[in-house]
Amino acid sequence: MMFNKIKIICQTTFLGLLLGATIVGCEKAALQDDPYGGGKKPVEFTFVAKNIDKESVNAGDVISVKVAGLAKFREDYKVYVNEAEAEVIKNSTNDTTLVFKVPLNASTGSVWVTSMGQTFFGPIVNVGGKISFDNTWKVVNGSDYLPIYDIEALPSGRYFLSGAFFNFEGKATEKVPIGGIAQVDADGGYLTTDVNFGKGVGGGFKSVYSVARINTGSQAGKFILAGSFTSFNSTRPNRQTLSNMVRLNTVASPGLATMDSLVLTDIVNPKPEEIYKNGDTVSAFNGGTDGYIRKAMVLDEKIYVVGNFQNYRKIFFRGSSYDEKIYDVTRMRQLVRMDVNGSMDSTYRFNPSTKQSPAAGNGEIKDAVLLNDGSLILVGSFTTFDGKPANRIVKLKPDGTIDDSFKVGSGTDGDIYSIRWNESTQKYVVAGLFTTFNGKAAVGINLLNADGSNVSTFIPEAIAGGIATFAGQLMNGKIIVAGSFNNYGGFLRQGFMVIENTGKLAVGYNNTGGFQGQIYDMIENRSANGSKVILVGSILRFNSRLPKNIMRLNFAN
Repeated sequence: MMFNKIKIICQTTFLGLLLGATIVGCEKAALQDDPYGGGKKPVEFTFVAKNIDKESVNAGDVISVKVAGLAKFREDYKVYVNEAEAEVIKNSTNDTTLVFKVPLNASTGSVWVTSMGQTFFGPIVNVGGKISFDNTWKVVNGSDYLPIYDIEALPSGRYFLSGAFFNFEGKATEKVPIGGIAQVDADGGYLTTDVNFGKGVGGGFKSVYSVARINTGSQAGKFILAGSFTSFNSTRPNRQTLSNMVRLNTVASPGLATMDSLVLTDIVNPKPEEIYKNGDTVSAFNGGTDGYIRKAMVLDEKIYVVGNFQNYRKIFFRGSSYDEKIYDVTRMRQLVRMDVNGSMDSTYRFNPSTKQSPAAGNGEIKDAVLLNDGSLILVGSFTTFDGKPANRIVKLKPDGTIDDSFKVGSGTDGDIYSIRWNESTQKYVVAGLFTTFNGKAAVGINLLNADGSNVSTFIPEAIAGGIATFAGQLMNGKIIVAGSFNNYGGFLRQGFMVIENTGKLAVGYNNTGGFQGQIYDMIENRSANGSKVILVGSILRFNSRLPKNIMRLNFAN
């Protein structure tokens, strides 16, 4: 039965408006039978199979999928595996069975059919290769949706993780959050039995961007946390005295990872009747900054602190009280070197006559590498450093002055987001929002020699559909690249790829599907069969998995 749509048209009379009363007249008008008519009728085609029979397939394999209604297309259709067109085996394909060959450049993702302007999505095809998600990795809930910025390998084979999270593996409570620091075992199992960080950091952005171990000297075995915070394992207002850094004691036996502290007995007490305020317990590491710290790196008994702060500061204990701290402030832009007790090293980038540091960068420092001789490589969005041209990359000598022998020349035409140094290959790899590096065409990624010059044999393809935000080279020379891009040299790569040290896609290592998020750090562990690589960051999706910001991948030889 067909019903006509009826439209009611109501009009307010002019007389009614004059009289202040509303007199409404209504009439009926017929509309067309179907205002949405004329569109394409849907094709009755479906994928019957919800899964591929094989758990994993290889490029070039022939696979079949149960379907219904394929004959209606009269061979006017195409089949894709994650955007790579597949060859249909027509003599084996019929109305109920679709048979096709997995494309040689395919990566893990959905299979779909397109015809007459319509697309029909089918099951996921897991394309095998030399990269696989490590199913022995124990992390399940990770750091929820908040980033992990750093991972530090411990002598025990365990790892410290630091970030902006306040929960890990769902173990936090309202009273005891997991504030920016956690420990896992060699396979990612969350541990509190030997080291417990209590409430972790608080105040500021409640974030630990960097964790580093002191390996030598009087403080050997202790850890430096740096980031954006004002307290450790305390929510008391008068304990918010840290300046984005803290030193943690070594835990020789199971227990609480405490802030390395000291007791003061000679402080100002404006309320003598409150006897307990004649003394105070404070951080033994007395030093920090007035802005967030991106990295704190330890070499021997010196701590190199890099960030986007303007001042170094420390507590003036003799003028402070239990409830109020007085700070000494020194103008030190973006970079300061400290002793392991937190004191500023005034022999490094400090001018005694002006009582401050040089100008540093005119833009943000986004990443840094500390070399074994005390040299620093800084990258970011700056175009000058200490008043000299330095397009997004600069090297500082061990004394903190610019190393003009570093052969980066004109640098880049856009920001550099990450830099990694590989001791095995003696190469730097950089990633970011640039298209050239010292005159060389390099869209988003480049490989440098130890002297800063371009590696002439590295010829990268163009990154498109987004940007590269991270790149790290493995010991075998292959390079992991991640970001928001969807294409590399005309090939589909959805935010994650592995390339050779020549710039070509690594054959067999690009079987993975979509990646969403950002990688901040990586650790590689080599074995006879290949490598296990731990990646941390703001990792939302990898293939069809939700890694919760940390994952481990197997890289076969």
